[in-house]
Amino acid sequence: MYQSYLEFAVTVFLGFFAIVNPISNIPVFINLTAYMNDERRKQIAFRACLIAFCIIVVFSVAGKFIFYVFGITLAALRVTGGILVFVIGYQMIMGNDNNTNVNKGVKDDVQPDQGISMAITPLAMPLMAGPGTITTAMSFSASKNITHLVMVILIYGLLALIAYACFLSGKRIVKLIGENSMLVITKMMGLILSVIGVQMFAQGANELFHWK
Repeated sequence: MYQSYLEFAVTVFLGFFAIVNPISNIPVFINLTAYMNDERRKQIAFRACLIAFCIIVVFSVAGKFIFYVFGITLAALRVTGGILVFVIGYQMIMGNDNNTNVNKGVKDDVQPDQGISMAITPLAMPLMAGPGTITTAMSFSASKNITHLVMVILIYGLLALIAYACFLSGKRIVKLIGENSMLVITKMMGLILSVIGVQMFAQGANELFHWK
């Protein structure tokens, strides 16, 4: 029995890690919080991980019921998530790099609510708790065994802690590899996010409209 639970835990962790991939989200986080001070950056990272964790908990416990009550389909969720991911990726590719220095120390005062908005979208959803992650959580927690449900929630909580640590280590990583290298990685990540967004949109549209 313990071996089966261990195998289940490993499978769930690898499944979540492959989809969320907190390491690949570091450039996104750095790009979005470049103008913030360290304290504000920690707040955004914590809120993003906490919100993502709460989303997964809710959908793990009552995902099918929520979809049923609001008449939501997974295909529609994929289409919406795809659009959001594409927009963020496009902004990372085409964004003005000088904005980091020009607006540093200014935006915190001009837009006090931007932090929580940023923590929700795009960091928490769809990057950390997107359609793929929600579907995976619902699938793993579909078992009638309550132990499996608890394991899914705890394992995603562990992944959220890993993501939080990765976000906070982002600045050190930039110093280690250099700003120019980080800029290249950010542009590449923006391209990858755009492609993922298009793929997510196409998959959702195909399911939504039954294209062949």
